[in-house]
Amino acid sequence: MFTPYEIMETINMIQNENLDIRTITMGISLFDCISDDYKKACQKVYDKITKCAKNLVKTGEDIEKEYGIPIINKRISVTPISYISSACGNHVEFAKILDKAAKEVGVNFIGGYSAHVAKGYTNSSYEFVKSIPDALSSTDLVCSSVNVATTKAGINMDAVKQMGEIIKETAQRTKDGLGCAKFVVFANSVEDNPFMAGAFHGTGEPECVINVGVSGPGVVKCALEKVKGADFGVVADTIKKTAFKITRMGQLVAVEASKRLGVPFGIVDLSLAPTPAIGDSVAHILEEMGLEKCGTHGTTAALALLNDAVKKGGVMASSYVGGLSGAFIPVSEDAGMIDAASVGALSLEKLEAMTCVCSVGLDMIAVPGDTPAETISAIIADEVAIGVVNNKTTAVRIIPAPGKKVGDMVEFGGLLGKAPVMKVNNYKCDEFINRGGRIPAPIHSLKN
Repeated sequence: MFTPYEIMETINMIQNENLDIRTITMGISLFDCISDDYKKACQKVYDKITKCAKNLVKTGEDIEKEYGIPIINKRISVTPISYISSACGNHVEFAKILDKAAKEVGVNFIGGYSAHVAKGYTNSSYEFVKSIPDALSSTDLVCSSVNVATTKAGINMDAVKQMGEIIKETAQRTKDGLGCAKFVVFANSVEDNPFMAGAFHGTGEPECVINVGVSGPGVVKCALEKVKGADFGVVADTIKKTAFKITRMGQLVAVEASKRLGVPFGIVDLSLAPTPAIGDSVAHILEEMGLEKCGTHGTTAALALLNDAVKKGGVMASSYVGGLSGAFIPVSEDAGMIDAASVGALSLEKLEAMTCVCSVGLDMIAVPGDTPAETISAIIADEVAIGVVNNKTTAVRIIPAPGKKVGDMVEFGGLLGKAPVMKVNNYKCDEFINRGGRIPAPIHSLKN
């Protein structure tokens, strides 16, 4: 039960501190849709999604009205389509049917046009990955991801090389490279992530499930404003207590949505996911700790404290915390990150260092449109290496903005925000990327 004080506190968080449920995501298994006839398979996919998710949006809206809690997105994740289409090919037709189904039920995005190739390609998965630019340029709501590395398998450098080429082609085939905002390259991807663009319904997940992603950077920043000058123990405790409250609200919404939809509750992802709105920034939390500008020396330490405290507070509020759960640092989706990158305080190299201690990786970063595919592949290689060696999820969502150069701004709109085009290292890495093969798994992968 909530006390009157807690109710008023939550109302204040919602009205004045940008607290919201970022997404209710329904995960749907499509394994029973497999057929060697792609038309039959696509029809089964459409029928199952529209049946399972027909009440998803309405349920989210009803909960939003009854509880007064903003629920920003309603989304769907599905079994990686590379598994479903492997028997029949015609991969892009599956992307189109996902898009049609998503529009029919009214969700914001549908994720799962995905493949896992950490140890190598099958014939089908290679053709599937080649289809990604076509899929993203011919759909509106479909999101795609490829897992190219795991701590157990190492890094598939052939796939890493191909990712640079896929990203370049996708950028050239979509306005301002927007298709790249719907594509993520992963190391150690997780099966229950509710956040786009990297959401998919993993092979170990139930038939259908509800996962919820909460968000509250503004709430954390306001809490820290009340402990100015306090030591880091106080800072950590303040963040933990705040994360507890945010996560408990997310658990309430998740359980309620699960009950109304008749679908099992999966997890709460307690990630601090920012928006371009003023007062809803992870960068501003770090600056509230005493940094003049996000990206200056001390930023990585501040982010490490934030990420750890968020997890500690969240797990006390829910027994089913999952997904990525921590702090996201997408440049285009965070007002403070946008500002820091624009004035030169935040560089690509500093962002890479920060990803060692946060939830994901290099996220929503715009680079010059003439950046070579090999350079993009090398950026991906660096980032997934961090994930593999540290046994954590890392990812890259990078946009080589066509026709743009360093200092220009790329406008994406909505939650995707805008991104200043950031400088990349101009020294070549072609020979490194063209070696191919597989970087072996680190020694600590041998745990059995």
